[in-house]
Amino acid sequence: MAACTATASSAVLLPSNPNLKAYISPKSISIPSSFSGHRNPLVSHAPASLSSRPSHYTRRSFAVRASELPLVGNQSPDFEAEAVFDQEFIKVKLSEYIGKKYVILFFYPLDFTFVCPTEITAFSDRHEEFQKLNTEILGVSIDSVFSHLAWVQTDRKSGGLGDLKYPLVSDVTKSISKLYNVLIPDQGVALRGLFIIDKEGVIQHSTINNLAIGRSVDETLRTLQALQYVQENPDEVCPAGWKPGEKSMKPDPKLSKEYFAAI
Repeated sequence: MAACTATASSAVLLPSNPNLKAYISPKSISIPSSFSGHRNPLVSHAPASLSSRPSHYTRRSFAVRASELPLVGNQSPDFEAEAVFDQEFIKVKLSEYIGKKYVILFFYPLDFTFVCPTEITAFSDRHEEFQKLNTEILGVSIDSVFSHLAWVQTDRKSGGLGDLKYPLVSDVTKSISKLYNVLIPDQGVALRGLFIIDKEGVIQHSTINNLAIGRSVDETLRTLQALQYVQENPDEVCPAGWKPGEKSMKPDPKLSKEYFAAI
């Protein structure tokens, strides 16, 4: 079967090191029609030692390489890219939210698929709750803005999105997905990564689901509320499942006993 081809527009990397320059030229990408919606494990083949193993022996290991630094607790990688919002093409630059808003940045594999619209519309339906917490939502996939627009213009009952209350960002160059370590190299799509970024631009939370597993808006909202609480109350921490109005904890061997005695 012929591969599905989308025309690429550019996404610009804005590296923190001013000596680094990134130039990404527009190009077309091909998405195999055999895309299964499941991530294949990364397999590395370590060569056998000639002195200790037979020549036919091949060691198989399954591993995912981590970046040098974890993303959580560090400054969020900046980017500027095209997006669709209110059925128009706009520019989104992540750093423009610094000092102003929290950001929920989530990645999904592809437009016109199955699990993805359930997540995207769920976040849109709850957008007002995030807005009250001074938080913007940004959805990202490797599709073009033209694909995003067509999906938004498709009725929900037909598998579309309808109007959304937040932007869908186009990452056709896959540069943003690479920056956030969610790209599956052999399939060319992103895992279901979600990042909560505070007003200082620091990533405070991340989750990454495999392709077949949808995410919870309730848990994202709860985690955001817990983050904002501990930032407003730096001498307290939030125990498992904490929700606004519930008892928090003092991170102290003696003072924490007050919490444990109450539960």
